[in-house]
Amino acid sequence: MQDGTLVSVDVTLVRPAGNTNSVTLSVAALPTGIITQITSPGTGNAGKVSFNAQAAAAGTYSITVNGTDGATSASLTLVVAIVTTVQNAVNMTAGVSGRLQEFMSTSFQPAEWDFNFFTLNPGATLPLNNLNSQHIRLQPVSAGTPQKDANNWDFTDLDAILNPVISVADQSPELQIAVAPAFMRNSDGTFVDPTYAQFAQYCANLVKYYNTTTGFIDASGFTHVHTTLTPIKWWGIFNEPNINNLPKAEYVKMYNVVVPVMQQVNSVVPLKFVAVELADFGSEPQNYLPPFVSGVTAPVNAVATHYYSSCNQSDTDSSLFSQISGTFVPHVKFIYSALQNNQALANIPVWVTENNVNADFGNAQGNSTCNPTQKFVTDQRGTSAFFAAWRPYVFSQLGQAGNQALYHWDFDADRQYGELDFNTGKTYLSYWVDYYLARYFPSPPGSNILTVNTTETTTMEILATQNDAGQVVIMAANRAVHSPSDNNGPGDPRTVVVDISSLGAFSSATQLTIDAATDPMTGPASAAVTVAPRMTVTLNGYGVTFLELKR
Repeated sequence: MQDGTLVSVDVTLVRPAGNTNSVTLSVAALPTGIITQITSPGTGNAGKVSFNAQAAAAGTYSITVNGTDGATSASLTLVVAIVTTVQNAVNMTAGVSGRLQEFMSTSFQPAEWDFNFFTLNPGATLPLNNLNSQHIRLQPVSAGTPQKDANNWDFTDLDAILNPVISVADQSPELQIAVAPAFMRNSDGTFVDPTYAQFAQYCANLVKYYNTTTGFIDASGFTHVHTTLTPIKWWGIFNEPNINNLPKAEYVKMYNVVVPVMQQVNSVVPLKFVAVELADFGSEPQNYLPPFVSGVTAPVNAVATHYYSSCNQSDTDSSLFSQISGTFVPHVKFIYSALQNNQALANIPVWVTENNVNADFGNAQGNSTCNPTQKFVTDQRGTSAFFAAWRPYVFSQLGQAGNQALYHWDFDADRQYGELDFNTGKTYLSYWVDYYLARYFPSPPGSNILTVNTTETTTMEILATQNDAGQVVIMAANRAVHSPSDNNGPGDPRTVVVDISSLGAFSSATQLTIDAATDPMTGPASAAVTVAPRMTVTLNGYGVTFLELKR
């Protein structure tokens, strides 16, 4: 163990008859940082080698113990284990004043390529409901945008997704008004009406359609009203404006026009608004947020951003992991700091309403959208064991930075993006990762983040929480990369010794692991484990394990 605890192995010599030579032991192939203490057999048959791994890197090593002449040897496998000590104290610097208040959710994109998902897979509402997602995000684009021209509306594609979604989980989706109808935009995507009054009326009609019993009357005199009153409380105002031809000053102007017009509708539920929903890369938050914070006058209930680790399938596993601490976390912290400059926004939560491994997709020619000279290749890491390490790492780091919502992009897709396969409705490994993050860390009510001291944090993410009933969940995610050049590699094995001795007594414990051995159709199974002051868990490569301790 990396905490310096000595571990000893006995060495026994089997001598030829009459051999009384003095034998001295030595150790070969010793990894850097391992210190040994050796008791040689001398003229006897028994010796001992003790190892101290306090200065060694975690991992699995092959060691050789030699006798005096070098011809006598024995091999052993030495596992250097990470040690994490869970303290009986709340980490008040993490989360929201020491609380993990990050809910899990998922997304849909109603359009001509997506609207028939529930028709193809009518049973998909069950796994969707079981995800326990909150405020499932609907992002209608293309044919999913219900207003077709100045005179015609058609909600068919949007409602084909929205109606099943609004019947499951918390029955309170976020309808993100991602784009203006095509006739309201110029060829470059900018608004035809620079006052945004036309777009505001479109948004207000959406509220009337879903949130009133009378609906609205279009320019042709036809009344549009949702078949059943299923009011929508949460509304997102535009998608990724920073890459969709809406400069920062114009977004503030548009938001301040649209939201009050929507509020004027006599909605059966009060409306809540998600702002910005930024394509977050480079220094976009630093560029886009300050003008919004200083200029917004309309109500804001959450500020959102989007994170992907890559837009290039050739990026290495190491590169994708590095984005989390290098970009995701500091940007969330920056957004919170920017919100403090407007008293009305000081207590507004940050949500990550899109998150996945790779944002790239194929263009009409089959080339990469992000890298047009390359052929697009599906990034398998969105549904492989890599994801079982990557998403828990994202969840832990962002939740401890104060993020309060983490959305998967998207529910019904392929091996790069999906939780369920669009064509078959079969679950991917990614589904089970998100399923258990929501199960073990439900929010609300949230849970206290316990202070942990871990001997090595470069390859293992540890998150420990305690709920209000005293039950403890410890998550260990193994992100140890086998080779620097790996792309969807296997990961390296890691063993963690979890010291829970300061937490008091527990009556029972279970362990659940998601890794390359997990069946993506049936998911993982939890198993009872023995409670001990120090509990050992091993992950054989990329993956995550959850220890649940009950009083």
